[in-house]
Amino acid sequence: MTADFHDLAGVPRVAEDPIAQSEISALTRRFEQGQETTDREFGIVKSDLTAVRLQVGNLDQKVSNLDEKVDQLTEGFTALNARFDALEAKSDRNQAQIVELLTALVGKNPNES
Repeated sequence: MTADFHDLAGVPRVAEDPIAQSEISALTRRFEQGQETTDREFGIVKSDLTAVRLQVGNLDQKVSNLDEKVDQLTEGFTALNARFDALEAKSDRNQAQIVELLTALVGKNPNES
């Protein structure tokens, strides 16, 4: 024979089964353990994500610094290239003068002034 119980609102309830209560408790513990594991893993993922964001920020800064250095090197190369062009032009003029002087000396007596 089953005894019917009523809660405070007057709704009939079945007497609590100890086996069912034990299973509910076990399921609740498993759920809570799973929730704790999920929370812990989420915290780890969140921490890792923060670390990755910091690393990306650092890498972004390094890339920016490298861009600046590349720009400086490019400017330096351009300046050196301009100086090289100027030296090359000067060398061409000097060679032309040497050729003119040697041409003027051809056929002259070296002992004459």
